[in-house]
Amino acid sequence: MTGIGLDFGTTNSALARLAGRGRAELAQHETASGRTTSVFRWILFFDPNGQEPGQPAPHTCGPDAIAHYLDCDGEGRLMQSMKSHLASRGLTSTGVYGKKYTLEELIGGIVRDLRRSAERTMGTLSGPVVAGRPVRLVGARSAEDDAFAEGRLREALALGGFEDIRFELEPVAAAWHYEASLDHDEVVLIGDFGGGTSDFCLLEVGPSHRGTGGSERVLGTAGVGLAGDAFDRQILHRLVSPELDRGSDYRSLFGQELPIPSWVFRYLERWHRLSELASPKNLRMLREYERTALHPGRIEALIHLVESNLGYALYRRVEAAKVDLSAEEQTTMAFSHGPIELASPMARADFEAWIASAIGQVQTCVDGLLSDCGADIGDVDRVFLTGGSAQVPAVRRLFEDRFGADRVRSGDHLTSVASGLALLAG
Repeated sequence: MTGIGLDFGTTNSALARLAGRGRAELAQHETASGRTTSVFRWILFFDPNGQEPGQPAPHTCGPDAIAHYLDCDGEGRLMQSMKSHLASRGLTSTGVYGKKYTLEELIGGIVRDLRRSAERTMGTLSGPVVAGRPVRLVGARSAEDDAFAEGRLREALALGGFEDIRFELEPVAAAWHYEASLDHDEVVLIGDFGGGTSDFCLLEVGPSHRGTGGSERVLGTAGVGLAGDAFDRQILHRLVSPELDRGSDYRSLFGQELPIPSWVFRYLERWHRLSELASPKNLRMLREYERTALHPGRIEALIHLVESNLGYALYRRVEAAKVDLSAEEQTTMAFSHGPIELASPMARADFEAWIASAIGQVQTCVDGLLSDCGADIGDVDRVFLTGGSAQVPAVRRLFEDRFGADRVRSGDHLTSVASGLALLAG
């Protein structure tokens, strides 16, 4: 029996266990191509083609879900980022090919498959689980909302086969990962940039603090409900939605020219809500807009995107364009399928202007954390950045400008939290 660390993120998950000599061992997951990866993509796919009469549609998760989704060429139902709905009291269940599932059951299904995937290479996993959570879960507007969302997440983890569960803040876990190689004491600011949240923790680490609990070292925590998804949303809003008729008009029954409702594009630009456009009611509305639209070809492209279940493919291309701009000054946001033909040039300078407001909110959050702790920039020995969006140049530059490039470190962007959680579990 040994402790397990579970980083159950909005976009990616990772699992680790405590190995010998205080070392964390990451689970490896096999992909359809035969490769292995330490990251388990947060995706659930239902395939109606294999459904037996009276039985629920078979499902796959993680790397297998991606492979099945691509093989089905748009058929089936793909679900992503369901963790983003945990704080919503209005979303309790959904129907999938004749069977109703609660949100906790859907999330629990992914947890169960993640565990089984890890056990193929690690053997049976047992022992207490320390699960990561952001400072405030996505969508929580109050402490009550946050407690409600955590309770639902606990139930989902139990349905996935984990019983002895406690939660730890993700930036605290990243600090334990960072501390493992230190031979001296530091005051460190951790910045954990996930898909849905950016979380920060100021705490003391190093040899003289080892053996003490996480809460005893923490000087303060803070978080803001935006990160990589918010950056992607700007690309969708600026380059993709206008090509699918955002800002265009349709003719009403009374001959008036009215704009296509903005809610359509809010769903398009939030990947955990895109599937809602595929409801029969919303598809009927989209076809009515197409019939009277001034640019019907654009609405046709949007309907094709929704009916062909191309959201994952589109979002992956948006994410790839963002990654391109981490290394290059220019790229092209291109996506082609049926009537959809997108090829928009994209400059890093423009992208950074689009996300400037989000970067400003991150800066305000960090400044507020330091102020609440009675600390200033000079009190911070090191800044450690982790999470996928920590690789965005504008994010790193914010911390280098404020703390100095020599004090900023980063690494293990998608697995540092899981490793730290495993150390905490021990």
